[in-house]
Amino acid sequence: MRQLFSNSSQDKIFLDTICQEENLPRFTDCCAKKDPERNDCFLSLKNSSRAFISPFERPNAEAACKNYSQNQHSLTGYFIYEVSRRHPFLYAPTILSVAIHYNEMMKDCCRSDENPTHNLEECFRRQAPKVVKKLAQISQKFPKADFVTVSKLVMDIANMHKDCCRGDMLECMHDREEILHYVCTNQDIISSKIKKCCEKPLLQRSECIINAENDDKPANLSPHVREFIEDKGICERFAQEKDTHLARFLYEYSRRHPEFSAQMLLRIGKGYEDLLDECCKTGSPQDCCSRGEEELKKHIYETESVMKTSCDIYKEKGDYYFQNELLMSFTKKMPQLTSAELIKFTKQMTTIGSKCCQLSQDKLLPCAEENLDLVLGEICRRHLTNPINPGVCHCCSSSYALRRPCMGKLEIDENYVPLSLTPGLFTFHEDLCTTEEEKLQHKKQEMLINLIKYKPQITQEQLTSVTAAFTAMREQCCKEENHEACFVKEVLFLFSPLYSHSK
Repeated sequence: MRQLFSNSSQDKIFLDTICQEENLPRFTDCCAKKDPERNDCFLSLKNSSRAFISPFERPNAEAACKNYSQNQHSLTGYFIYEVSRRHPFLYAPTILSVAIHYNEMMKDCCRSDENPTHNLEECFRRQAPKVVKKLAQISQKFPKADFVTVSKLVMDIANMHKDCCRGDMLECMHDREEILHYVCTNQDIISSKIKKCCEKPLLQRSECIINAENDDKPANLSPHVREFIEDKGICERFAQEKDTHLARFLYEYSRRHPEFSAQMLLRIGKGYEDLLDECCKTGSPQDCCSRGEEELKKHIYETESVMKTSCDIYKEKGDYYFQNELLMSFTKKMPQLTSAELIKFTKQMTTIGSKCCQLSQDKLLPCAEENLDLVLGEICRRHLTNPINPGVCHCCSSSYALRRPCMGKLEIDENYVPLSLTPGLFTFHEDLCTTEEEKLQHKKQEMLINLIKYKPQITQEQLTSVTAAFTAMREQCCKEENHEACFVKEVLFLFSPLYSHSK
């Protein structure tokens, strides 16, 4: 395609095809324009499409497999359509790659000879996460590549994202293809780990490179970057070529530390910039800069301790109770979120725990913080659509690298007006007596959220008492002939611990 058509001619062919379609009145005005105004018009329509579409939910496994056996080819097309309209800015080859994974999942899970009905749900639950992938930090992935090569890749990828985030998918795909071509034709100076990736079809090549393991560090790479602290000419270089100097520091530090997350490396880079800003104003920058090493060690220790503590809690409590810990924390930080949103976000965080906490120490931080950042990014996008509170606003609008620590330091939203104890707030029905553990856990979590929204300052002792009272109430009422009448009567006593223990 690169040889046959220019990028502008590809745009023209694509838009001509759309404009030839009938029954698309929304595009009439755009189709009447000449290029490049026509393309800009289409992009403006895309950028203004903000209507909410409910998330694409995984259907019942048995029904999905029946549909797959009857409509195998059309089902993949339907999946692409549904994902595309929910994610209009998602890179098109990524959607096609996700569709391949989806088709493989359907094919694998729906083989009736190997997956009886009771195993279908587990098969879908296990394989579905494979559709989400992410970009790794370039200097970590390609530590043998020199600074000039890495700088070129970084700038090319940054420019590519301008087109991608503008919604110009054709230009976005063309940029990505050019980057892949450059990487694969310069393997000898970039990485020894991508040979098999570059032999794959174009659609699979990008994902393969993104998920390739980090290349080995150069044998002669020194363990430290002391020249960025001890060199006598450091302040002159910082003053004369600030951006290049900081970029070179980040490059050198990152290629030595594949065990750090990209977000942590950015925090270290910002800390180094702040250090030079301060120290180069003094008469003895070397003495001042040496203090920065202690600050760096402190930050690394604190970050690793936070992740280790979270994993210790996860390993001790397991999925359900770990998620409950997160629910208590995030409901206090962001009580304006709905129960469904809080459960969704904390479920995603729990999944990160199950995935990352089993990894070795050198892989824990990149896995945990980079995946957690995706969830926090989703929370921030939710905030932009419908503001949550000033604390969340501060974290989402401040430094990207500091977003995770900022969210972690948020405490109870003091401006939040607690829910009133209305008759409908804690109403329990027949379905509370379900024997399906997953549904019961969901109902317990909804009650936990409402309880904290009703009494944000609840103590652990009070929470434990209410939980015990709830368990006793459920056990008693589910034995009664009229479950709901029992719930109406007993719920009056459920919250007495909140007042008998109140200070």
